[in-house]
Amino acid sequence: MDGRPYFITVEEAQTITFQTPPSLNVDTIPIDAGSNRVLAEDLPSQVNDPPFDNSAMDGFACRFDPEATYPLTLEIVGLQAASGVNDAIDVKAGQAVRIMTGAPMPPGTDAILPIERCNVEGNRVTFMEAPKPHFVRKMGENLKKDAVALTKGMQLTPSRIGLCATMGYATVPVYRRLRIGIVSTGDELKSPGESLKHGEIYESNSFGLAGLVEWSGHEPVRFPAVADSMEALRTTLNEAKATCDLILTSGGVSMGEFDYVRRLMEEEGDVHFWRMKIRPGSPPLFGLWDGTPLFGLPGNPVSSHVVFRMLVAPYLRHALGSDGPKEWTVRAKLCDPVKSTNDCVTLRRVTLTSTEEGMMAHQPRHQGSGNLESLASASGLTLLQPGQSGEAGEWIDVLVL
Repeated sequence: MDGRPYFITVEEAQTITFQTPPSLNVDTIPIDAGSNRVLAEDLPSQVNDPPFDNSAMDGFACRFDPEATYPLTLEIVGLQAASGVNDAIDVKAGQAVRIMTGAPMPPGTDAILPIERCNVEGNRVTFMEAPKPHFVRKMGENLKKDAVALTKGMQLTPSRIGLCATMGYATVPVYRRLRIGIVSTGDELKSPGESLKHGEIYESNSFGLAGLVEWSGHEPVRFPAVADSMEALRTTLNEAKATCDLILTSGGVSMGEFDYVRRLMEEEGDVHFWRMKIRPGSPPLFGLWDGTPLFGLPGNPVSSHVVFRMLVAPYLRHALGSDGPKEWTVRAKLCDPVKSTNDCVTLRRVTLTSTEEGMMAHQPRHQGSGNLESLASASGLTLLQPGQSGEAGEWIDVLVL
């Protein structure tokens, strides 16, 4: 570890990881397969939106006359539908056309009056009030042709997928999902469903981390839990390196005799930093295993989740220049005292409730980093900065999960 950063801040750790991004590739995919993918290029609109002046109401279209008085009776000279081919109708003064929502405005018309404000008798309509020019949607008022509406790095949410279609795109260029290898370590780990002997526990971290990888928009690749040996770990890391863009390990990064991830990375890998000033989750490691970025996460299940949220997720967003998915932060009042530290960011699990006074943060569970239930039942993590008191009644930032 000589010359390498030791026990650094979250911001310093993020800066170091950002300097070693994974390799990226681009795919062109149909838009109906694009949900939650990340755009790899700017998308300029191929059309005006709307492509023509059209009605925002079911009603009658006419030529607006600022001098007219109302009620006003006009001759009905046609029908303009929103679909199909409409007859060419050149509307003159004293005339009106029945029109449907979304239908093109006939030549000579520039205003609409909704049907419920009209009286119709035969081929004549009486306007009970003045028609409204603002009930007309103008060509290009939403989006001009060639204007960039979606930019590189945007996550394709449902509304953005719809906008791709509106702009005329059947396919979109997106970043290929990263394949992220997940390796848990420890002799005591057994797969869920197996019988447990004394001293054994079910391996859970790889499943939780796989869910976080999917939430981040990438492809998890779970490897079988690795026994506590340098040889077994080396073999699995080489397998992961050969098939994955990024490796996450769980366990083996602290200072114990069997913390082989740290030992192997120090002896045969390239460690960029080890340990970060957060509680829980202080012993994460980042570096390269034969050129492939590797995050060594703590073995305690809460710690591994917390470090993913604070370190891995920002790394993935930064690599793609993506605006999501991500957590958001709210101000909340502590209803229970939270044990803080003088040198670390403290991330305790809390539940949030909305009140007239604002958001309230409760800490109903014990905060051991092995208590995954406390995270599963939480709705946020405190973002207590070093030196903050954590006393009940204090307003703090909370990371909403």
